[in-house]
Amino acid sequence: MRAGAFVVDGGPSVSDDTAPTVVVRGGSKADAVADAVADAGGVVAARASADNADSADAVFAVGEAALLSALDGESTVPVLPIDAGYGRYSLSGADVGRAVEALSAGEARTVRHSAVAVRVGDATVGRAVTDVTLMTSEPARISEYSVGDGVDEIDTFRADGVVAATPLGSAGYARAAGGPVLAPRTGLSVVPIAPYATDVDSWVFEPPVSLSVRRDDAPVSLVLDGDAVRRVPPNVPVELDFGASLSLLRMSV
Repeated sequence: MRAGAFVVDGGPSVSDDTAPTVVVRGGSKADAVADAVADAGGVVAARASADNADSADAVFAVGEAALLSALDGESTVPVLPIDAGYGRYSLSGADVGRAVEALSAGEARTVRHSAVAVRVGDATVGRAVTDVTLMTSEPARISEYSVGDGVDEIDTFRADGVVAATPLGSAGYARAAGGPVLAPRTGLSVVPIAPYATDVDSWVFEPPVSLSVRRDDAPVSLVLDGDAVRRVPPNVPVELDFGASLSLLRMSV
């Protein structure tokens, strides 16, 4: 990656009049996006099969799965979502050429987002880029959940589940459940899912955050970025804290 090509946290990129080098990752649409990059004067370092983007100026992640995969690594190369479903950042495939032109002109910006490291009891079980959910596994069953700030228990409630969303993920499932959309690096949005009562709160916490199941009414699953990873027994804390910091490209095209 060219030295000084990007400034994080809202700063503009710095152009040195060199065509940007882009890695394109994704499914069936990745080849079309790579062709659009080349047509706009960009250099395609590799297409969908690329494993290493460290020498590139940007990763164009085509589709939600490619975005989550790209952000789940340790690379510092900024990622631009294409048709990935995150409206504040994702561009349409039709805008790829203009995105390459913005990179060339030094008009792209990067925004830092933090992933969440997840522990269940004493075991580290994974990382989430968008959200962490505890969900009752059986239809039409509810359980009792608690939420804490890492020191004290803040509240308990009966619900289908509870979701804790990063700022990137706050525009998705957590918003549909009634939570706010968060600005980058502001905390985690914690929202009960279909609560049994009508006066249940939702919260925005600066991590660490602790979630737990309080009653053995029904099996409860831990879901990271939409993938169920394991069952969570009652009274075993699920602890969330910010981990690696990730860069997304954001540009007006």
